[in-house]
Amino acid sequence: LPKKGTMFNSWKAMWIVLSDDGIEFYKKKTDNNSKGMIPLKGGSISSPCQDFGKRMFVFKLSTGKQQDHFFQAAFLEERDAWVKDIKRAITCLEAGRKFARKSTRKSIRLPETVDLGTLYLSMKDQDSGVKELKLEKDKRVFNHCFTGNTVIDWLMANSKIRNRQEGLMLATALLNEGYLQPAGDISKNAVESVSDVTLLDQHDALYYFADSGFYCEGYSSDEDVVLKEEFRGAVVKQGCLLKQGHRRKNWKVRKFILRDDPAYMHYYDPTKGENDALGAIHLRASVVSAVEHVPDAKKYDIEGNLFEIITSDETHYFLQAATSNERKEWIQAIQTVAKTGK
Repeated sequence: LPKKGTMFNSWKAMWIVLSDDGIEFYKKKTDNNSKGMIPLKGGSISSPCQDFGKRMFVFKLSTGKQQDHFFQAAFLEERDAWVKDIKRAITCLEAGRKFARKSTRKSIRLPETVDLGTLYLSMKDQDSGVKELKLEKDKRVFNHCFTGNTVIDWLMANSKIRNRQEGLMLATALLNEGYLQPAGDISKNAVESVSDVTLLDQHDALYYFADSGFYCEGYSSDEDVVLKEEFRGAVVKQGCLLKQGHRRKNWKVRKFILRDDPAYMHYYDPTKGENDALGAIHLRASVVSAVEHVPDAKKYDIEGNLFEIITSDETHYFLQAATSNERKEWIQAIQTVAKTGK
């Protein structure tokens, strides 16, 4: 992974090794002596990390002595896999247990004859595999995902397991090896626990295939809870943008007001004034970037000057500016607030 130097601001590609109590980094894979070791005890992970505007998929490891170390992954799934394993290693340390990712097969007594890659392809089969759905939970919509009990049901129906307990071990192996990913707080908390079996056989635990089209959306409606504290920040920018609705996928003109400290962007119905916000986007540690299309672009034929905000809880917002310059100004303003605001 590219790692930011602690003395200088340069980034260098390093060979990173995660052990049960620290992260060692080497100049290259074949080196015997590491360039350094970052202890995990008392540490914490921040992801996504917006400290570097032009670098995507950065995560930050803060040590118990308040030293920050920055790493950059090549893509979203790689970043999330590193973050998941580092978080679990820290949790195991706090619980007095050792964590070694390579011991997954042994720790859950998975037979050597099981081919997880082949099983994964079977589960992804469009006709006979696990069905990907659009599910709603906690005022969010999870696209292209499925529940934990659905996974176990599929394994049982296809004679891959003898009972549900065996299914939990097999599904946990798929989860630990990155074939399945957790979506939502319940499944993510289970992954970060010290339990050997981390996939949940529950209807409210959500998961998705690692290379699927998964994305999460937050509702945008009058039902959103908007706290008074959100409005304390100074207004940085305001104006009208087209916003895609999360439920019906239609596009409506909304007036947006961007504030910092705390970092929020509220949106309103421009015909009804600014007394009642329709919703709020918490921008701290969010990622904003220009995009060329949205998931429903063909259906709704929306083109040009689009940009996307992905919040720290992986909620996606699609917006459209009137001109390319206006889009650039909004992106720059939001990036600044996301990095500096609370």
